[in-house]
Order: sequence, then structure tokens, then C-alpha cells
Amino acid sequence: MYNNVGAQPGGQETSFPQAIPFGNAFSGATSGLISSGLSAYGEKIFGSSSEYVQSNISRYFADPQYYFQVNDDYVRNKLKIVLAPFLHRGHWTRITEPLAGKISYKPPIYDINAPDLYIPMMAFLSYVVLAGFSLGLSGKFNPETVNWLLMKGLVGWIFQVVGLKVSLMSLSIGETPLLDIVAYAGYAFTGISLALFGKLFWRHSYYIVLLLSCLSMGIFLVKTMKRVLYAEVRSHNSGKHHVLLLFITLAQFPLFLWLGNITINWIF
Repeated sequence: MYNNVGAQPGGQETSFPQAIPFGNAFSGATSGLISSGLSAYGEKIFGSSSEYVQSNISRYFADPQYYFQVNDDYVRNKLKIVLAPFLHRGHWTRITEPLAGKISYKPPIYDINAPDLYIPMMAFLSYVVLAGFSLGLSGKFNPETVNWLLMKGLVGWIFQVVGLKVSLMSLSIGETPLLDIVAYAGYAFTGISLALFGKLFWRHSYYIVLLLSCLSMGIFLVKTMKRVLYAEVRSHNSGKHHVLLLFITLAQFPLFLWLGNITINWIF
């Protein structure tokens, strides 16, 4: 049997040589240099990556709080422009202001032509409520209907956003903030909600209001897109602009008809 006891005969213990202090100092200095170098290199990489991410977020998404700076006067006047753009006698260009050495746009509370997300979100919720109330009057409402209506509205909103985004990208306009396009696409629910509200009192008014709202939305988007097109791609062929604007206008008719057709089956 092996004996692991360190004592030797005579009561003496075997002593082992101690570690050299210079080795610890050298290894400590080396590890310190490596760790500081890696820390500086990592800070440089992550710092530049953070700046890159922040610049792209502000470039394509902008600040969400910007789109909710509204008041009663803005909401009232904006609804007039969206529902009756042919009566708008003012300009359609947005107001700019210098901010931190860059040119930025004033928020909606100071500019009637600035996009907002307050009106689209309120109009979307009104669309769901009015559609559910319409189904309730016909005896077809159930709790699951709300989910279908929400899904149908969101799908229609996404279709509108994709259509506008693809249209702008086809003309090499890819720097428009995504939330701007989301806001412009969401204004469609104002006209649809108005048509559904009129349907509660007179059934035939639904078709009249829906048609007028569809035309108004087409005119509003054409005026808005013309501002973007002329501001960013003036050197492009104007014929392509006209085709794009016509496509945006015509696309409103099937979208409005589909969203306005309230049934328990959200696909149709």
C-alpha cells in the first residue's frame, strides 16, 4: 500500500522550493496588457457598432415620440386634409428646422403636413369597434370576431405600407422613415371608419361615403407622394412618377372594399 503522508523518517518533512516572485509579476503584467488591449479594441468595435446602429435607426425609423406630438387643432385640421384634400388651399411641403447641425422636420403640433400616428391608431381602433358593432346589429357578433377584425385591419395596414414602400424603392427612394410610411398608410382607416359609422344610420350611405373616402385617400397620397418624389428624385423621368401615382390611387379601391366588407370571415 502506498502512503501519502508527507513525513519522512526522523520527523523531518520534505520542503519544496517556493515559486519565484518574478514569474508572477511577469505573468500579471502580460495579462494586464492583454486585457487592456482587448478592452480598448472591444470598446472601439462596440462603440462604432453602436453609432452605426443608432444612425440607421434614426435614419429609417426616426423617434416614435415625434409622431404623437399633437393637439386638438392639429387633429381637427389633419382630418379635414385627409377626408377632403381637394379643399386644402395651403402648401403640402413640411416645415424644416436646424437641429444639431442637421436639417430636421418640425413635429405635427407645429406642422399640419407632418405625419402622425395618433390619428391612424385612433382610426384603426374605431374601425374595429364600428365593425364589431355592425356585426352585432346583424346578430353575427361573437368574442372571437374581435380577433378576426384586428387581424384583418392589421393585414390591410401592412399591405398599404408594403405597397407604398415598394413604390418608393422602385424609384431608388429608400431613406424615407418607415414610421412616416406607416402613418400615411394608416390614414386610410379614417375614411373607412366614417363609412361604417354612416352605415349605422343609413345603409346606402356606406357606399357613397366609402367611394368618396377612397377618392380622398387617393388624392391625399398622391399629393403627399408628389412632395417626396419632387424633393428627392427630381432628375428622374416624370412619366414613371405619373405611373407610380396612378398605381397608388387605384390601389385604394380594392383595399377599401376589402376592409369595408365586414363579415365573420376576415379573408373576404
